[in-house]
Amino acid sequence: MMAKRPHQLLLTVTAVAAFTLVGCSDDQQELTQWTEQQRREVKPNVQPLSAPKKFNPQAYVALGGVEPFSNQKLTVALKQEARQPNSLLAAELNRRKQPLEAYPLDSMSMVGSLTKAGLPYALLRVDNLLYQVRQGDYLGQNYGKITKISETDVSLREIVQDAAGEWIERTSALQLQEKAR
Repeated sequence: MMAKRPHQLLLTVTAVAAFTLVGCSDDQQELTQWTEQQRREVKPNVQPLSAPKKFNPQAYVALGGVEPFSNQKLTVALKQEARQPNSLLAAELNRRKQPLEAYPLDSMSMVGSLTKAGLPYALLRVDNLLYQVRQGDYLGQNYGKITKISETDVSLREIVQDAAGEWIERTSALQLQEKAR
């Protein structure tokens, strides 16, 4: 009896598989017919690709020109600006630069003040060096000229470009920096 059981099980599995395949074959045939019908009815609408544009290589001719961000070009532009009448920059470009004009204003700090022969002086620290400045001296990279020195700050007038490219005056100040203990 044991030998008949595996044989019956095998027979049953084979019969179920056969019925399943027969049942699916009708669905497959119906699906195939629907697909063929859709292929006949629907016409694809594909736009043809346009021909590629012809590439014409151009020689690079700006190699020998002036670099747009060079100091030479900036100097020429500043000199042209200075030649214009009523230019704030004209007097600034014709004078000799002072040592503290090489440093940006935010790298300087006022650390003290003193009076010599009745004139006020400010003590400025730049790159761990101490400088004495007085009214009329220049400092910073925006043509800053010291207009007033008090015990707590140094006021100066700077010449800068506004958004429209015009040169204008603005006031700035360096405040006394007390060292924290």
